[in-house]
Amino acid sequence: MAELIDDIVLDASAGVHRPRNLDWKRAAALLYGDWGTSKAYVIGLAFVAAGFSSLPIILSVCALTGLVGINYAVICRHFPDGGGVYSAARSQGRLLAVVGALLLLADLTVTAALSGWSALTYITSGAEDVAWIKMLRDHIALTTIGVLLIMGLINYFGPKHSGSLAVALALPTAFVVVILVALSVPHLTTHFLEPPHRSLGAVWVQFVGVILALSGAESIANLTGVMKLDPGSTIEHPSVARESTKAITPVAIEVVLGTALLGWAMLSLPSVLGKTLHLTDRGEIAAVLGQRSEDMLRFIGEQFATATFSPAVGQIFGWIVGIVFFLLLLSAANTAIVAMIGLLYMMSRDREMPRQFRRLNHHGVPTWPLAIAIGLPAVVLLFATNFTALAGLYAIGVVGAITVNVGSCTFNRTVGFTWYDRVLFGITFVILAFVELTLAHTKLDALQFVLAVLIGGLALRAYTLKLQGLTTLTVTREVAKMVTPDLAATLRPQLQEGQKIMVAARGITPVLSFAMDEAQLRKATLCVLYVKEVAVYYTAAGTPLGRAKWQDDPEANAIMCSMLKLAEERDICVVPVYAVSQDAAATIVDLAATMGIDFLVIGASQRSAMAKLLRGSVATNVAQQLPDSIRLIIYG
Repeated sequence: MAELIDDIVLDASAGVHRPRNLDWKRAAALLYGDWGTSKAYVIGLAFVAAGFSSLPIILSVCALTGLVGINYAVICRHFPDGGGVYSAARSQGRLLAVVGALLLLADLTVTAALSGWSALTYITSGAEDVAWIKMLRDHIALTTIGVLLIMGLINYFGPKHSGSLAVALALPTAFVVVILVALSVPHLTTHFLEPPHRSLGAVWVQFVGVILALSGAESIANLTGVMKLDPGSTIEHPSVARESTKAITPVAIEVVLGTALLGWAMLSLPSVLGKTLHLTDRGEIAAVLGQRSEDMLRFIGEQFATATFSPAVGQIFGWIVGIVFFLLLLSAANTAIVAMIGLLYMMSRDREMPRQFRRLNHHGVPTWPLAIAIGLPAVVLLFATNFTALAGLYAIGVVGAITVNVGSCTFNRTVGFTWYDRVLFGITFVILAFVELTLAHTKLDALQFVLAVLIGGLALRAYTLKLQGLTTLTVTREVAKMVTPDLAATLRPQLQEGQKIMVAARGITPVLSFAMDEAQLRKATLCVLYVKEVAVYYTAAGTPLGRAKWQDDPEANAIMCSMLKLAEERDICVVPVYAVSQDAAATIVDLAATMGIDFLVIGASQRSAMAKLLRGSVATNVAQQLPDSIRLIIYG
């Protein structure tokens, strides 16, 4: 019997699924932590590009952002297990999925560098008279690298809840934006607006150069695999259309309207600068706005609060805006770093990247992906001459990734998209494709950067496939249907008779012997569960959580082989169950409920009191979450 039993991995095709515990409010907060930061620098860059004629460009960026948001609302509705570019493009081909993932990697690299730089600008502006702050601003690229290294050190110890800061800051940031808009509304005017001074082609190039508000769409698509299900849907037939729409809609509205109104407020600043800074000449005003383009929201807050109340209030409110956006931008940089770690780890688990990328440190963090996630932004910062040049590298990666995703959905015939969904995807695909081609034509440094990432990544993938002895084989569609991943699940024996006992193994301990005695006495099926805890925060769920097998894990292999040998001698049916998870307790509960377990046996924890205080006891967490239909036995 033992040789007929395969292991079970944490994979939807095997009937085992990840816990869905992310509600729409937290999903919206995580989305806002990425999407909402764009306004912190996009309106300033628009002014640098087009001056007082930049309002049409800002409105066009807002319109494109809204269009992409609508596209991803549809994608999230049809990809309840994750609709990021890596998973959505995989249905069209593994190579296309890797290209999309590498474009996303390029985007995340620049996001980390750009957010770190902008965060430091927001917190140091207004204190240039302090010597050490002036030194930081004079060497802001090196300072940003130092901040990223500190983030890397923090992530080395496994930040289990990397999105918590973004969630905690979402409401304060939105509140600050509302106050900024409220202060500026009485001063909004069209008196200083200018029509475009250049040709339509030049305006298009300016528009393309300030598209910095799109990457949040990929983040929300990657979250659908862990969102709570809509009422009436099931694990086997999931639907998150309602939850994802509730998460996307308020954030998209805030980003679009907030960016448009604050862009108009920026162009209305000359109406108050005569009172606050005694500036009346338009040339001088434009120079001041250009100097504060990197922290434009703070400058807007300072000037309108000064005009409304007093200079002291203006300075205080400016510091509040600076601190809030400093923290939010640092959180966005950290989220980008953690997403890079998770993306490289997932690609390695799918055998697209070297197996060394799966090597974990003592805290469950992949070592090589962590080094790459810090090293790539650091290299970019070393070669960035200024903030505008750094921002120029951003769009080509994120626009490329979204183009691949939307284009894959346009031509995907296996998902139930309607004809008008495909028209929407097609229109968006054409627009973004022209944007990407324009970026490649007008920004040589951005093209060189993304080509370096693509060539390096694809070369590493080719070397990995060669080492693994894998090759590409073309077969007919009929043969392909015979070797689908569902084939193994179809042939796997369905053990419906008798009771089921699950034992959570943390090593070769007496609890295993107890569970085997119980299974023999009850003539029950014994499921031996081994959960490998990995501190990786990445939620792309369209692809399974790797194809890990217990045979590849030395500790799990020792446990499973011993149990299978003893089970054969005692005529007990043992099913190895292997999972990789961030949260052992939640995974144990989810697997026990999904597999219809009657008895769950776990051993008493031997960890120190301090470890229990910091991380909680697995037994306690399981007892709190376990359904009443499953009886819990704690052996100690």
